[in-house]
Amino acid sequence: MSKITPEAFNTLTERELPIAANYGFRAEEIGEGTARVRAPFNAHFTRPGGTISGPVMMALTDFGMYAALMGAIGPVELAVTTNLNINFLRLPAPVDVVADCNIIKLGRRLAVIEVTLRSEGEDAPIAHATGTYSIPPDAKP
Repeated sequence: MSKITPEAFNTLTERELPIAANYGFRAEEIGEGTARVRAPFNAHFTRPGGTISGPVMMALTDFGMYAALMGAIGPVELAVTTNLNINFLRLPAPVDVVADCNIIKLGRRLAVIEVTLRSEGEDAPIAHATGTYSIPPDAKP
């Protein structure tokens, strides 16, 4: 069972991570170590050629990893990204970007998380990422 609801996570990030609110990022589902998050399409997110920019997809990836981690350990606000690796696989369509996130290894101090990004309504991934989060020593997963 998830240790934080999507509603509580969205409220927390609106307060503590205002850039996510500026982008319009939302957690739709959070499980125990999983999350589905969304970036609504915005023409300001595009780059020449009409594709969604890489920085927006990287930010959504990080937001989703944070949601999946909090689903596993609860609202540990001081957990931070220590590594993010992303591969851009194909051009995103001019629609919302949806990211599915899954913790693949959860330890006492580190979590390794995998993220697959898709254009809404499409099966083929537009990007694949892995990342590591550092969990503060006083956190109680």
